[in-house]
Amino acid sequence: MRLTTRSRFALTAMTDVAMRCPHGPVTLSSISARHGISLSYLEALFSALRNAGLIVSARGPGGGYSLARSAQDITVADITLASEQWKAGKTTAQNRDAMSPDQGAMTHALWLAFNQTVVEHLRGVSLADLVSQHQAVHGVPLEQSPTPAVSKRRAVPPKKQMPQDGVPNSVFALGTLARSR
Repeated sequence: MRLTTRSRFALTAMTDVAMRCPHGPVTLSSISARHGISLSYLEALFSALRNAGLIVSARGPGGGYSLARSAQDITVADITLASEQWKAGKTTAQNRDAMSPDQGAMTHALWLAFNQTVVEHLRGVSLADLVSQHQAVHGVPLEQSPTPAVSKRRAVPPKKQMPQDGVPNSVFALGTLARSR
């Protein structure tokens, strides 16, 4: 199995969707802004993820992407394999990378076993596990953290800052203080 930047970005984007989709569909532009991933790159990734049946899209105002099934039912292997599919013949990276005995690979069995171990591990990790890990590391559920694309109003107005004694609070006060010295 190949693990490239493509699969890493797909995992990041899918985790983002899983965390935010309870509040409605998630736009690619908001994912792009939050994670610094090119919008055109995300469009290509989400096309592969949609073709694999992992996400669904909604068009129009308020549209975006949502999970096609529960985050608990989507594994990291599902996302990785969908994102790493090769367009020519839809051959998975795992099949393309495996060397055959015909090619003289004396370590063929080793690499097949390694690939199988990696795939089994990734099948044991769900998208819900990634969401839980993210929230545990950051300590705050994502719904409470601000996003660059959406500004939230504060329920309580910000506390006014009072100038400290002896410190000018404007350019004019600074000029007055400087002239008096």
